[in-house]
Amino acid sequence: MADKERLICRRDTLIEGGLATRFSMEFDGRTLPAFVVAYDGALFGYVNSCPHRGTELDWQAGEVFDDAGLYLVCATHGALFEPDSGRCVGGPCQGASLNKVAIDVVDGAVYLRMGRITERSSPDALPSI
Repeated sequence: MADKERLICRRDTLIEGGLATRFSMEFDGRTLPAFVVAYDGALFGYVNSCPHRGTELDWQAGEVFDDAGLYLVCATHGALFEPDSGRCVGGPCQGASLNKVAIDVVDGAVYLRMGRITERSSPDALPSI
């Protein structure tokens, strides 16, 4: 583990297409909501903010997948996102993407690489908090 990493959860607590683990992160002097999910054998971390209106995706804590566990879904307007890329494939923000968060898995533990948003959907895509 590097000096600039923070423990999020144990890998075995994340179930494919199941509940996300929520956490907060600091970025550019702001505290942002974020989550990590398991999908297709890998883990993916995102800032918990829909590019459409900036609302958090989950309607209840950690519930970001659709019923089939195939897409991340925004509870506000039903936008659908690919879990592995964060790209919106249906709904009011189609073509936009969630902001990816850099994570590492070391010895069965999931870590946030502090202050690292690896991809932004646009320069202004971070939520106003």
